[in-house]
Amino acid sequence: MSRIGKLAISIPSGVEIKRDEKSNVVTVKGPLGELHQYVDPDITMEVEDGHLKLSRPTDQKRHKALHGLYRALLNNMVTGVSKGFEIKQEVVGVGYKAEAKGPHQLDLSLGYSHNILFDFPDEIKVETVSEKGKNPIIILKGIDRQLLGQVANKIRSYRKPEPYKGKGIRFVGEVVRKKAGKSAEK
Repeated sequence: MSRIGKLAISIPSGVEIKRDEKSNVVTVKGPLGELHQYVDPDITMEVEDGHLKLSRPTDQKRHKALHGLYRALLNNMVTGVSKGFEIKQEVVGVGYKAEAKGPHQLDLSLGYSHNILFDFPDEIKVETVSEKGKNPIIILKGIDRQLLGQVANKIRSYRKPEPYKGKGIRFVGEVVRKKAGKSAEK
């Protein structure tokens, strides 16, 4: 049995889960918002004692994979509408800046000849923290974990951390392995 799929999802108070039998779309409503996700018709859902359990019809490889996948997606939806998600990124480099222009736009200065203006979807809020002597930090908040991760990776793709000086955009806590330069060969 799938180790992830067999775990029950605890449903906090104020969170509602509904499945439309015709379209197989699961809707999760909570205090922070509402999310929708298609679930394969082979996977069955049962709500009992404040817990959601998913089950599969057979032990085929496809059913095992879908069992764990949909359990993880639904768990992320429940967590998102009840608590929300947050990703922090830091901008490392001399002269590199990040500034929030309203809740849905980010102005990045990353050493190019022009600034990069990045517009966010309405589901994601952005904040920046700039303290003197420290690297600017970009804080992304939202209820959809998948969308939040995609946006964070898009921002990171504008200037990935390079291995010689470590300059670029990285996640807070990420360790960048540094290489020795040409002078280390001698």
